[in-house]
Amino acid sequence: MKMYLISDNIDTLTGMRLAGVEGVVVHEHDELKEALERTIADKEIGIILLTEKFGREFPEIIDDVKLHHKTPLIIEIPDRHGTGRRPDFITSYVNEAIGLKL
Repeated sequence: MKMYLISDNIDTLTGMRLAGVEGVVVHEHDELKEALERTIADKEIGIILLTEKFGREFPEIIDDVKLHHKTPLIIEIPDRHGTGRRPDFITSYVNEAIGLKL
């Protein structure tokens, strides 16, 4: 199975290509939707990497794919500017999940 990147900037795509991951750069709602449909149709792709910006700006598209397709696995990655999450994201996630303060 292959990985495929859908990015909002060329720098992230360039870095992933150096690691052997192909992909595409998109910016608009319709471009993202079309890229996801093409990628899901390719049965050789097992993991779709998305930059976090898409998860923040177009959550309805990402959630729809996650709910209606078992494969491929969708993973949101930080782009070259770093993550958009708080520094204590993992700790607060665990606190909410198990109800204990770490």
